[in-house]
Amino acid sequence: MTSVQMVLLGAAAGGTIFLGLPLARIKNPPRTLQGFLNAVATGILFFLLYDVLSNASAPVQAALTKGHHGTFIANLAALVVGLTVGLLALVFFEQHFLRRGEGAAPPTGIALGYMIATGIGLHNFSEGLAIGQSATTGALQLAVLLMIGFGLHNLTEGFGIAAPLGGGASWGFIGLAGLIGGGPTLIGTIIGINMRSTLVFVLFLSLAAGSIIYVLSQLLPMIRRAQMQHLVMSGLIVGFVIAYSTDLVLVAAGA
Repeated sequence: MTSVQMVLLGAAAGGTIFLGLPLARIKNPPRTLQGFLNAVATGILFFLLYDVLSNASAPVQAALTKGHHGTFIANLAALVVGLTVGLLALVFFEQHFLRRGEGAAPPTGIALGYMIATGIGLHNFSEGLAIGQSATTGALQLAVLLMIGFGLHNLTEGFGIAAPLGGGASWGFIGLAGLIGGGPTLIGTIIGINMRSTLVFVLFLSLAAGSIIYVLSQLLPMIRRAQMQHLVMSGLIVGFVIAYSTDLVLVAAGA
């Protein structure tokens, strides 16, 4: 497989996020639908948080089990630093650019959509690394299966980015949010073709986890205030199951 074909795999996996984003164009959706969609997005993010923390912790635990203390300390430091920076960077961004002054309004749907896209983009960077590293080591079948699995996953992530907007988003938002969320898959693939670094892998996964924790803290009060709580709680389960189901494709591929 040529380098161009490997890069196209990464582009295809990241590009599917645009298939879910047009949901943000629906104008004036009913409040019950908006609450349900926010809950689905939250369920997807809960699964992503579980997924990224599991994968970020694996190299730390492996190094500890094997007695590689230097590697263990380096990986653990990358995890803690990434988690801290991923969370506090969005807190800083909100306080200094989105909210000004005491008691200011919470982030708008568009701002929250961009934040979700940022957290997803950091997560997708690590997915691109996996595609690139698989392709460059000759595991072509695995690379293709990863592309399919990550592509399905990114499709659901597009729904997650669009959900908080409540409809009427511009095509400009869809284009930029898609690049923020899906573009890092392509970038990660290119880097994965040329280098292998467990430390970088752990760092970006933990950055994603910190960002997702922050976004969840914004979404949870919104769905708690929504009407028809039984429907909203069902949306949480639906979102988690959808994300988990797409992840099973990767498990079947041995990823």
